[in-house]
Amino acid sequence: MKDNDKEFILRRLRAEINVGGHIIGAAVGSGMTAKLAAMGGADILLALSAGKFRIMGRSSLSSFFCYGNSNQIVMDMGKREIFPVVQDVPLLFGLMASDPYVKLFDYLQEIKDSGFAGVVNSPTLAQVDGTFREALEEEGNSYDREVAAIRLANQLELLTMAFVTSLEETEKMIEARADIICFHMGLTAGGLLGAKRHLSISEARGLAEKIFDLCKARNPDILRFVYAGPANKLMDMQYLYRNTSCQGYIGGSTFDRIPMEESIYAAVSSFKNYGHPEVIGNLRERRWGSNQLVESMRRYIEEHYRDEVKLGDIALVAHMSPSYMGARFKKETGMSFTEYLLQFRMGKARILLADGELSCKEVARMVGYQDYVQFSKMFRKYEGVSPSDVQKKKTE
Repeated sequence: MKDNDKEFILRRLRAEINVGGHIIGAAVGSGMTAKLAAMGGADILLALSAGKFRIMGRSSLSSFFCYGNSNQIVMDMGKREIFPVVQDVPLLFGLMASDPYVKLFDYLQEIKDSGFAGVVNSPTLAQVDGTFREALEEEGNSYDREVAAIRLANQLELLTMAFVTSLEETEKMIEARADIICFHMGLTAGGLLGAKRHLSISEARGLAEKIFDLCKARNPDILRFVYAGPANKLMDMQYLYRNTSCQGYIGGSTFDRIPMEESIYAAVSSFKNYGHPEVIGNLRERRWGSNQLVESMRRYIEEHYRDEVKLGDIALVAHMSPSYMGARFKKETGMSFTEYLLQFRMGKARILLADGELSCKEVARMVGYQDYVQFSKMFRKYEGVSPSDVQKKKTE
């Protein structure tokens, strides 16, 4: 198929750079994210096991552990989820080259026969260091095996993207004739599951330019991309474009996890908190400082005194114990939650009764009492007179 021909894809990518200025790639984990990324204009898609784990609510780091067969996850995802919904954007296979159960050449042929346009070394040992990295290499699981996979993929006319993190790795992948060198800047920062420790955007820029200078010196035809890391916003990508010779940006969490975290949270939250977004939202998510908890409880009473109000229910919503919330409330107001609620209701009732527009029973319902006898008893206790006495005084 011409659209999956390596030379045709490279011509199209270079045309995009010449006309549009840059390439956008999306590392995806489902048919839905692949379809939406393609609709949004992605020039190339990467099917990565890390993407599947992100869709499952886990960090991309999960792809480095024995939670599943990385290559099988990617193969299934491509054949069952992505190919049926995306036909016009080249899809790269995230290859775990150190998989001991595959013969690289044979498996690369299977990847090509399955319809993938090319491969990328992911998960990559370039992101593993220290004692664990040394132990892996002693067992033969080295970055060099990823280099070998890229070299073999070129022999099969597969498009090759190489994730690199250093000049040494870049040198090896250039020698392996990788079509695209992508500086992997680390796990994406930002959002709920984002990396807490990462390169600064300035540090990433400096290393990226060194890697790209090497690419230009050794083979100017190699395309030069970056992968996310600290660059998870448009302004970050623009900064790298302005200050390096970068030609493309690959986003993983940038294009699936973070947008989903933000949009799904916002949509569900807006439906859930309809009618009383701030107070209920503050209680449910415990968004308060040292004094705002009690203020949120007081505001809840002000907005819901007409309804059935139970401290136990509020505590459940706020994921706190009723005794703790009650103690905090009494410490700051000088009265219990129940006493405050009763006084607030009786104060509202006095105003309504004095107005004289409603009957005593209607006023009782307006302040949260369906049982008028109970309301009359509590009103007399707190106000010293009966509800009817207040109304009579108004008519005198």
